[in-house]
Amino acid sequence: MDNAMDSSFDVVVVGGGAAGLAGALTLVRSRRSVLVIDSGSPRNAPAAHMHGYLGQDGESPADLLAKGRAEVTGYGGEVRAGKAVAADRLPDGSFLVRCGDGSTVRARRLLVATGLVDELPDVPGLRARWGRDVLHCPYCHGWEVADRPIAVLADGPLAVHQAQLWRHWSERTTLLAHTWRLTAEDRELLAALGVPVVEGEVTGLAVRDDRLTAVTLAGGAEVECRALVVAPRFTARSGVLTGLGLPTTVMERAGSAIGTCVASDPATGATALRGVWVAGNVTSPLEKVAGAAAQGAQAAAAINNDLIEEETRGAVEAHRAGI
Repeated sequence: MDNAMDSSFDVVVVGGGAAGLAGALTLVRSRRSVLVIDSGSPRNAPAAHMHGYLGQDGESPADLLAKGRAEVTGYGGEVRAGKAVAADRLPDGSFLVRCGDGSTVRARRLLVATGLVDELPDVPGLRARWGRDVLHCPYCHGWEVADRPIAVLADGPLAVHQAQLWRHWSERTTLLAHTWRLTAEDRELLAALGVPVVEGEVTGLAVRDDRLTAVTLAGGAEVECRALVVAPRFTARSGVLTGLGLPTTVMERAGSAIGTCVASDPATGATALRGVWVAGNVTSPLEKVAGAAAQGAQAAAAINNDLIEEETRGAVEAHRAGI
């Protein structure tokens, strides 16, 4: 991007994942000038395939985004590689977006779809298998490992719930107690479901022919598995909103904090700051690709409606003034 403040758009979309591109596509088809600033780091980059997206099941996430970028630019939108690091509100109510390379761009409205970062348990080798055979969402990956040995890593209060879920896909599900202290009620529930509990801290993963075969425990014992289920902490990528005074909020499930997100109206994605919308995992950490895309499109429609209302007010004022 050029180091100049001569670019101005109706909407700047920060984030070029499914939510951001779906929003941009809706906006360019609404005859809005749109810029997508894409850092090129989608959350699902480690996954070779995505599932549960009607008409796109099994599609490569990278291919989906490439198609999305082509669709946006095909209607006249712009997609630029870069990282938006901050945004300022200008006196006229528009926004100045600052990028990591020192460049700036102006926008009448902002759609932030920067996603989140999955903070994984501290187990050697786990990050390298993330999105392949280290998993967290059965709706995304359960079918692919159905009836195979699945191990659930217990390092937080959601582990027992995860074991309940994943057992539906495979009766060969085991819970690894790891560092979490299970209650008597937890153990009774797992016993009733036929989910064995293996004691001992997990110290690593056994991988053969580029496939997970087992986890290793302190002391050297191995527990067979073809998938390891973990509960990441979801941390919203919200840095671009910090200067605008939009903080993150803690997201909870079953009374336990599971991450952070930017609060928004669930129907439109509008934030507490006028002129700023959010969509996708930055506001809904548990949303899958199809849902994130839907949120982007919904937010875009709300943005276009907001711009139309502003333009209508201006036209009425000009009409009354005889201009």
